[in-house]
Amino acid sequence: MKYEEKLMKVILAPIISEKSTVVGDQLKTGVFRVSPWATKIDIRKAVEKMFEVKVSKVGIINMSGKKVRTQRGIGQRASWKKAYVRLQKGYDINFSELQ
Repeated sequence: MKYEEKLMKVILAPIISEKSTVVGDQLKTGVFRVSPWATKIDIRKAVEKMFEVKVSKVGIINMSGKKVRTQRGIGQRASWKKAYVRLQKGYDINFSELQ
């Protein structure tokens, strides 16, 4: 697999919530759900390539899956990875225009 193809599979979806909107407005930060194997460098390059912006900082959080009860007993949802991507001054990502 080529590196460019790998970069296109790093970002799975933007996370649009009240908290991510506040962070995005105040700190010019985008919040994304990313692949579990993605590194900070991969995320930086993927965002810069997909959205044509410059990234100043990337933070990653591993979100553990919640425990759930079903008829068959107790299970667990899959764990996933979240990335906070801070943009340099003068750049912005508008998720409403990406449709």
